[in-house]
Amino acid sequence: MGDSDISGDIAGGSSRHVPVMLNEVLAVLDGTPASSTRLRLVDGTFGAGGYSKAFLERGHLVLAIDRDPDAIRDGQELVRKYQDSLTLVKGTFSDMATIATLAGFGPVDGVILDIGVSSMQIDQAERGFSFQKDGPLDMRMSQSGVSAADVVNNIAQPDLTRLLGLLGEERRASHVARAIVRERDASAITTTDRLAGVVEKTLGRKPGDKIHPATRTFQALRIFVNQELEELGKALFAAEQLLCEGGRLIVVTFHSLEDRMVKHFFRNRAGTQQGSRHLPLVNQDDATFRLEGKGFFSASREEAQNNPRARSAKLRWGERTSKDFRNADMSIFGLPSLASLATLQSPGGQ
Repeated sequence: MGDSDISGDIAGGSSRHVPVMLNEVLAVLDGTPASSTRLRLVDGTFGAGGYSKAFLERGHLVLAIDRDPDAIRDGQELVRKYQDSLTLVKGTFSDMATIATLAGFGPVDGVILDIGVSSMQIDQAERGFSFQKDGPLDMRMSQSGVSAADVVNNIAQPDLTRLLGLLGEERRASHVARAIVRERDASAITTTDRLAGVVEKTLGRKPGDKIHPATRTFQALRIFVNQELEELGKALFAAEQLLCEGGRLIVVTFHSLEDRMVKHFFRNRAGTQQGSRHLPLVNQDDATFRLEGKGFFSASREEAQNNPRARSAKLRWGERTSKDFRNADMSIFGLPSLASLATLQSPGGQ
């Protein structure tokens, strides 16, 4: 995949706790019709609070959301400092419209989403996201539900092949799946180091390779365990519902699967999808977002050099029109049909 270099950094190593493309995010917000006033913003991926802190320092009101209990715990210092301006809620960004309603926070001037795993999660071996830090094979952002170990040890081999191929874009998915099943038949795979070893032994690794061969396998499992693509799709629809006219939806992505979804959403909502030359597009819905420019920003060369996480980052944004939000039709994303996550939890799991 085009961003495999950053996938290696994120899946396998530590990154600084720096909000990616912060200057670009702030520049987009500065262009909102209400930019001279105190904006009401939703930070749907609070993490270490980098975006929220920058918004608060500018005097804006912020509703921040994160599904990781550790992020909520560690964010309390910022809550105390900005108690009149910051509301921090444990939840998923797919539920932001409901969360905002319950918090009496809406409609809003901006929604900001930084998609993917956070550097804090990567840095903690016990969270099981990194193949360079041996720990339990977990990967759960919410720290509850089905773990990566549950998936690896219980999923059928054909389903595992499909998962690795579609979510990890692993070209040799069938070989990796076969090796994992053979290994787990001997004894359950419960650590990141053991899984990474199985994949490396299967795919091989040449001296000097920058990308660990297990990168795509770990990516696929993480996305599947956390249902990241489904959550992103729902979050885009929720933002459409929550934003006021002139409000801006800003999404920063780090790999092609997510970026394609965001690109498709904005094109669908802006009425810029192309019809076939044989079957022209008809019954075009009203545009709920207005797009400007080339459609996305990439991180500056300087930021990419200073923060490896920014190397493959893309920022896309759209401005909300006055038209009513549309139905949340997940079929527009064409997400793959995969095994049911709920059936894969081992007995005694959380």
